[in-house]
Order: sequence, then C-alpha cells, then structure tokens
Amino acid sequence: MKHLILVGACYVDTILTQDKPFAIPRFPEEDAKLRATSLRVRRGGNCPNTIEVLQQLLRNLPGGGDGSSPQEEVLQMHLVSPLPERQSQATANIIASLTPTSTSPGREPSPSSSAVNFDHSLFRAGHQVPASCYILRSEATGSRTIVNHNDLPEMTAAEFLVVAEAFWGRGEKTWWHFEGRIPETTLECVRSLRRVLGASATVSVEVEKPGRPGLRELAAEADVVFYSKSWAEHCGYTSAEACLRGESQPRASLAMITWGAEGASCLSLQDQRYVERPVEHAVQHVADSVGAGDTFVAGMLYGLICRERWELGEKLGFAVDLATLKVQREGFSGLGDDMQSRASGGSSVSDQARQ
Repeated sequence: MKHLILVGACYVDTILTQDKPFAIPRFPEEDAKLRATSLRVRRGGNCPNTIEVLQQLLRNLPGGGDGSSPQEEVLQMHLVSPLPERQSQATANIIASLTPTSTSPGREPSPSSSAVNFDHSLFRAGHQVPASCYILRSEATGSRTIVNHNDLPEMTAAEFLVVAEAFWGRGEKTWWHFEGRIPETTLECVRSLRRVLGASATVSVEVEKPGRPGLRELAAEADVVFYSKSWAEHCGYTSAEACLRGESQPRASLAMITWGAEGASCLSLQDQRYVERPVEHAVQHVADSVGAGDTFVAGMLYGLICRERWELGEKLGFAVDLATLKVQREGFSGLGDDMQSRASGGSSVSDQARQ
C-alpha cells in the first residue's frame, strides 16, 4: 500500500453572498450596514481541498490507485492537521466533508481507495471551534476580503515526530505533502522525516505565500516543490521559466509553478528539462478561483503517485485541465466525473455549457 500524508491547516469557510454570482454588491463601508441574502459554509484549507479532489480522481479514474487492478497498490490518504476536540460537532462536520460519497449514478464509493485516515490528526482538547475564515466577495470590484480566526494550538515539531515514527518499519512507500504555512516548524518536520524514514519518504512542499520568511529554506529540503505565481512575482521573476531556473533546489527532482491563465510549467532538475502546458480549453466564466491551486496540486500528486507511466508533460497537462475545470464551478463537486468524461472522449459539464 502507498501512503499520502498531507500536513496543513483545515478551515471552515463562511462566505457572505447575495446569491448568484456568490458575491455582495460592494465591500461595506466602515460603520455601515450591508445586507447579505445568503450565507454559505464549507470546509476549506489547502490540504483538505487537495484531498477532496484526489478522492474524486481515485474513484472516477480506475487504475490510478483505487485498487481496481489486482497488481495495483491502493493509495491511503492521511490528514495531519490541528482540529477541535474529537467529539465536537465541528470535527464531526469536517470528517463528514471528507467521507467518500458516490457522484456517479450506479457507482459506489470504495472505502479502501478514497477514505481519509484521521488517526494522526491533532485533536485539541477543550476546543470546540475550528479554524475559521470569513470571506466577502465584492461584485463591484471583484475583490475578495478574508478575515481569519484560529484559536487552535499549531502543530509542533515534537508532535509531528510521533506521526513520522508511526510509519517507521512498515516497508511501505510514503509521500509527505506540506502546505508550508509555518516554514520554520515545517522545516524541522521535514528534517525529522529524513532522520526517521530516510530515502523511503518523498517530500513535497508548497511555496505560495509572498513575503513569508523561510520558504526558500524549506524548498531546499524538498524532493518536489510547488511554486505560485504570486510568490514568484514578489521575488522579481517575470516568467515561470525564470523562477524555476533561478531558484536553487539542491535536493529536488522536480519543481513546478502555476501561471494563471497561461497554464503551468515544470522543470526536471535531474536533466534540466523544462516543460510547459497552456490552458487548452478556454475558460468561459470564472465562477470560483478559491482552491484552484489546491486542485492543481491534487492533479500533479495523482500523476506523480498513481500514474508513474505517464510522461511528465502528460501529468502537467492533466493538472492544468483539472484546475481549469475547477475555476468554472463553485467548490469541487463533479471534477472527477468531468475528468472521467474527457478521458473517455466525452465532454465535461463545462464543455457542454460552451456548446
């Protein structure tokens, strides 16, 4: 069995809207009243979002880690995240949001292929409220204003060491993906992994937040690095290739970066082979860009872990197509169905909308 362990924060997003297009007419002035006609609550967070998309890919694209072939290794996903106490309603809701459900008529979810293991999550005693995010989208300007609240104690390097040691001696492949929220702690965690599991553990990290100290040092310890366009531009890069070739990744075998409407690029560090894939299917309407990067990460992890026979360009193109489909819908529902339809030569829901 293969194991994918994702380490990062889990949020509950509250979005104030006036129904479609899921925005309030304008950002409210200070000390003023503005009516929102509806309120949407959904689970968020980079790693949980990536898990949700991966669950769909594992269910809808047989032969990619779902155990449908006798010779195939099942991919077991784990979430390592601080959560409210185990018996709280908030934690129950979060776990339910990542419980497999069938999205296709006649298809039953396979518990072995897409269920998430929460055994290594950190349940904080005495805490009932999850990390929360309040989002106001302005229809007038397109701006998105976010207010965060997180009273949960962050994961410590010592707590993570216990998680890493739980995988020692199993003789199974492990892939560890880190959000990179707190680079100093994450760096300690990665180094603990190297000491405990050695070369048997593959490490990928996200270098996303502009101006966050310690991300370069974190990237230097990873095997696979995901950069964001906003981080690259903050560092003075004007193109995806300039960033990938300009950054130093002494351990990494692969570095990649998303570049908005232009698609994404990756650099194989072993042979310096540069690959780029544009957005091939035109976007008619951007409905919800929140989580597009998490969706791209899901697509790449799926290709790298479950589709080892694919060429690098094929994996990158798959992830770009997946993220392109995501921005044309609210949330992540139906992504697996649409990718399955495209794989079988059909058209996705987004494709049909353009016809």
